[in-house]
Amino acid sequence: MDICKGSLVYSKAGRDKGELFLVLKTEGEYVYLADGDTRRVLKPKRKKLKHVNKTNTVLELDFENISDSMVRKALAKN
Repeated sequence: MDICKGSLVYSKAGRDKGELFLVLKTEGEYVYLADGDTRRVLKPKRKKLKHVNKTNTVLELDFENISDSMVRKALAKN
């Protein structure tokens, strides 16, 4: 199972080490992450794939109309 849009991942490097994020987009060796609080949907964190640990959870969300509150609620459930 690869990391794809909607996957939940943990950061394993940087000042956000150990935090849970939602993958908004994948682009080559980079992923764009949001947590709805410090990293908003409009300005996601760009991180290399080698700096995240994947989980087995993939969320089915409406990414066309996603908001920060939707991301926060989804992360709180998991």
